[in-house]
Amino acid sequence: MVNVAIVCEGKTDEEFLETLRVHLQFEIKPVFYRVGGKINLFNEQYRSYEQLKMQINTDYIQKVLFVVDADDVKNDAAHGGYENTQASLTAVIDKLGFNPVAETYIMCDPVTQIGYLESLLLSTISSSEKQCIESFLQCSQFKAKDHHKAILNDIYKLAYPNAPYDFSHPHFDQLKEVLTRLFSQKMTSL
Repeated sequence: MVNVAIVCEGKTDEEFLETLRVHLQFEIKPVFYRVGGKINLFNEQYRSYEQLKMQINTDYIQKVLFVVDADDVKNDAAHGGYENTQASLTAVIDKLGFNPVAETYIMCDPVTQIGYLESLLLSTISSSEKQCIESFLQCSQFKAKDHHKAILNDIYKLAYPNAPYDFSHPHFDQLKEVLTRLFSQKMTSL
């Protein structure tokens, strides 16, 4: 059996990826490394990488997927935006020596290549449903609007409890392909 690890920013990412794994009926359960934010994910000295490196070197982990939000270059000139995020991911994977076993996926709205997991999710619903959620956020009395991503995710789950994600939407295709390669039994380079 192939053992895989998924390095992601936080709990919401892990929950979403686990939901998609179950939906795709992959029996292999990955080892998740939640690093607590994008800045830690790009720090090759981050404490979790030492353990992951040991697991790769002992062949316990054969494949690794790095999942990170694109965010927006306007908010982070160094690591924001799709291209900067990909460059930073490539650099940290190179520094860690994980190239033979690593693959990446950047969460964002696939059309704009800006955003995060919630942007991907919103890109899969109709424009009227998206407008409804955005209007609710604008007129709500939420005091913690700086936690926009968490609020968006909670509203999405509340609004669509019976089918929270339309995994048949084409915006999920690339991620499904990445996960299919990750969970395949073949030991080929990703």
